[in-house]
Amino acid sequence: MSFGRLAVLVVLLASHLAAAVTCPGGQVVANKVTSLELFPVIKLLQADLFDGGECGEEAHAALRLAFHDAIGFSTSGGKGGGADGSILAFNKTETKYAANDGIDDIVAAQWPIFLQSNLSAGDFVHLAGAIGTGNCPGAPLLPYSMGRPPPVAPAPDLTVPQPTDSVTKILARFADAGFVPAEVIWLLASHSIADANKLDPSIPGTPFDSTPFTFDTQFYLEVLLKGTRTPGPGPLKDGEVLSPLAGEMRLKSDFAFSQDNRTACFWQEAINDQPFIMARFHDAMQKLQLLGQTGLTDCSDAIPVPKTFAGPIKYPASFSQANLKIACLSTPFPSIATVAGPAPTIPPVSGASDTQQTTAEPLALPFS
Repeated sequence: MSFGRLAVLVVLLASHLAAAVTCPGGQVVANKVTSLELFPVIKLLQADLFDGGECGEEAHAALRLAFHDAIGFSTSGGKGGGADGSILAFNKTETKYAANDGIDDIVAAQWPIFLQSNLSAGDFVHLAGAIGTGNCPGAPLLPYSMGRPPPVAPAPDLTVPQPTDSVTKILARFADAGFVPAEVIWLLASHSIADANKLDPSIPGTPFDSTPFTFDTQFYLEVLLKGTRTPGPGPLKDGEVLSPLAGEMRLKSDFAFSQDNRTACFWQEAINDQPFIMARFHDAMQKLQLLGQTGLTDCSDAIPVPKTFAGPIKYPASFSQANLKIACLSTPFPSIATVAGPAPTIPPVSGASDTQQTTAEPLALPFS
């Protein structure tokens, strides 16, 4: 190695070591901003919102809030500021949109913590989404950047896709925001740690797969199972299709994606490949949280490392490949074992029925 090249490496190493900061809690981070501003907020989030670091209803809802905030964006302009926190700052406007039904609960839960955080609305919303997701075993360590200015206006209505929308309509909305079909399917990994509260109000907290507290590919597998029942006591609601399991809800749009020739093979590709979906979800979420934003500081080292997925996924008891409706025939379906015993009934996500019912007040700033 030449002396000049060695000198460059020494300078780079020295600058890295000089920039590293050891926080009071022992965390080593790349910059003081991460240490001084974020760790106290993360501590508040874990204690006051996520019940000590659980992958529960609030974690699920925080991820939903981050997505609904960011997707208010168009590469052509005119559809919002993207990942700017407008859904929190202008909550009295955006929570009235049909696609945001029920999101006022997580807004109200986050509001008092946000007021203590000294972060912009966008930085706070996407920090909470990253922290909540990281509480779920199997999730990737999501990237996080900060430095967003306060949002200047609410995102317009009709930017968030709904489960009643067709595949064509949803893909078009995502394309308008800069996403290709494969990225849409990868973002739907969020449904592995999700549940429905408002689609059928008689059964709040109904999960979309049998493992709603684990970020895994069980969701992709179970969406392919042939449906035989309604999850609720009445007829199917608009936006859902028959479910294979008692206590589980299957969205009309999810099932449509699993069967459409534009997306079916992307769907199948995710099944039983945990490292693949972790990496792809990580990349798609990084792209999502940067929509409409520039000049941010990478503070990903502040995000706690999630627990690993114990795996592998399995068919629910009494199910096998014979129960699948496979639409991608160009690649072999993975071999998956079945849980022993009778068919399960999936319990609701606790806390979904008793979340706060009040809507937070808007920011007391000129743009409110």
